[in-house]
Amino acid sequence: MDTKISILFYGKKAKTTTDNLLPIYLRVTVSGKRFEASTHRYIAPGKWSVEAGRVKGNTEEARRVNAYLDLLRSKVYAYQQELLQEGKPITMEAIKDKWLGVEEKPVMLLEVFRKHNEQVEQLVGKDFAPGTLERYRTSLLHTCNFIKWKYKAEDIDVKKLDFGFISDYEFWLKSVRGCAHNTTMKYLGNFKKVIHICLKNGWLQRDPFLGFKMSKKEVVRSFLTKEELQKMAAREFEIERLDQVRDIFLFSCFTGLAYADVQKLKRSEIVTGPDGGKWIYTSRQKTDTVSRIPLLPTALTILERYSEHPQCLNQDRVLPVLSNQKMNAYLKEIADLCGISKPLTFHIARHTFATTVTLSNGVPIESVSRMLGHTNIKTTQHYAKILDQKVSEDMQLLKDKFKI
Repeated sequence: MDTKISILFYGKKAKTTTDNLLPIYLRVTVSGKRFEASTHRYIAPGKWSVEAGRVKGNTEEARRVNAYLDLLRSKVYAYQQELLQEGKPITMEAIKDKWLGVEEKPVMLLEVFRKHNEQVEQLVGKDFAPGTLERYRTSLLHTCNFIKWKYKAEDIDVKKLDFGFISDYEFWLKSVRGCAHNTTMKYLGNFKKVIHICLKNGWLQRDPFLGFKMSKKEVVRSFLTKEELQKMAAREFEIERLDQVRDIFLFSCFTGLAYADVQKLKRSEIVTGPDGGKWIYTSRQKTDTVSRIPLLPTALTILERYSEHPQCLNQDRVLPVLSNQKMNAYLKEIADLCGISKPLTFHIARHTFATTVTLSNGVPIESVSRMLGHTNIKTTQHYAKILDQKVSEDMQLLKDKFKI
């Protein structure tokens, strides 16, 4: 529905000059709101037609003033057309800004991105994890470098963002930065949040991501087999630090906790569950969702082993966890000593819990999803690669039912 604009010229008696001349004013009304402006033209009160909003008669003066008023009327309609072409809403404020020559300050993309990151930084520990802030900072840096590469500029007006910008950004991430496909999609996903801010504020009229496919490629996630778990658990290391890292890794294999959640796990979060056994009641650092996990015998044994460890006592922690970088470095050494050829990282423990420890032993995926602290079962399915052995066992049960 078109926005109705009403244009009226009138003589403003309250502003009558000392020479008894009536100033002619313009009034523009848009959707019930209006603004007034002087035309800087004056006329004797008797020569002004209130009904017509024009100067009476056909004198030279009347023709000259009326022609000027027509010009102003056309000017207002021209502003209306400009707003339509720019894809902006037609409001009284927008028409007034055009009339007064107020130039709209461009909204710059990187300024919006930086402000977003500043807000995330202030909410770290409340709504966001430190890792989330780091990802947005990296994404901002990539966006800065891309703009310099493509536009030879320090920033860009958000109005210039279009499908071509997104496509070129994807190309730059993959070619210049050498990012893999899924990593590229993660950076574009972070960037897309900034685009949504621009759209919601009305700074951008069309989503440049419209029609752009953000699909990720399926990744085969590594996990340890039952035999590899047994081999690692049975191995005796000459270095005490390797024993410690192995134990913490195995604890995650049998609880499904991610590194950050094992690192922050407090003794008070080990409680007696509804079955009378020991459970973990904690919340995931990444998503702040609740995880309730019954402790298996292997996990209980590891907890008991470190119950009197000085670091655990001093920090009120369940396990003496090193930095993630050191843990992963030691895990590679442990893998070599145990004859495990897989590229071992701490996160493989979480995959192992989902696949080898739970799903392959008949634990329903709904229960696994709850223990992992997932809010969507589809997330669990990325971790859960059911072993061929489990498929074979399930099908054997079906074969037995069909035996005659």
